[in-house]
Amino acid sequence: MPFLGAHLSIAGGIPKAVERAEAAGCEALQIFTKSVGQWRARVLDDSEVAQFRDAVARSRLQAVVAHASYLSNLASPNPVLRDQSLAALGEELDRSERLGLLGLVMHPGTADEAEGLPRIAAGVTQLLRARRRGKTMMLLEHTAGQGNNLGHRFEHLHTILSLVPDSVRARVGVCLDTCHLIASGYDISSEDGFRDTFKHFDRLVGLDRLKVMHLNDSKRPCGSRVDRHEHIGQGCLGLGTFERLLNDRRFARMPMVIETEKTDDKGLVDPLDAMNLAALRGLIRKSPGRRG
Repeated sequence: MPFLGAHLSIAGGIPKAVERAEAAGCEALQIFTKSVGQWRARVLDDSEVAQFRDAVARSRLQAVVAHASYLSNLASPNPVLRDQSLAALGEELDRSERLGLLGLVMHPGTADEAEGLPRIAAGVTQLLRARRRGKTMMLLEHTAGQGNNLGHRFEHLHTILSLVPDSVRARVGVCLDTCHLIASGYDISSEDGFRDTFKHFDRLVGLDRLKVMHLNDSKRPCGSRVDRHEHIGQGCLGLGTFERLLNDRRFARMPMVIETEKTDDKGLVDPLDAMNLAALRGLIRKSPGRRG
């Protein structure tokens, strides 16, 4: 079975996210390690880090990842913005390392493709070379392709990975988002499209590079290049897509987290998270199915 979970709030302190995950029955968790609207982050003291790591160790969680701030843009031609992005991502990578996280999910960047992709690869390389003893991975998230966002084609991810040197490439992985896949033109809502999409991904990137998935339905149809998440089974993907994904034996132990809309409920478990996780769990068969 895959490890299901959600992106959860760190309000009240980062260890609080683990409490929320446990209450929701999560086996995977995604968090922000800082405010996503600010370049700098508050200092994580040793006691908070220790509490978080202890809480994870005592929980049912099998994988925890962080999502990087949306401000960072390693592809930027503006040297000031790119330096800010390198500093911010480096800080988030260090925070993720201290917390013992599997990876830091990051949007590759926004720029012209020809110049932007090499800048992303160079930035990832610089960050990882400066942290040679680290274990936390940098996870390139496949995007929906809005505007000049890079990473919406598997070819983009292939190019970035090919430009990262062997010495650090083992610490670079990929995150796929189901909403982004269909929005960017990969029609995983049909059986043939599902099969062909992952065959294409495996050929260009490699399924071994896939470390985490975001499970989100899409408000917009295939090829819209608009990133609008919908509740599970209520959008253009439909329940059948998620059933194929959850029962595909290639993803049997894959961390899969929802990033769907939440309510203003202040309880430990958001009612909409509970609804979406229940919908996904109801699709899992007792034994993994055949490959798509």
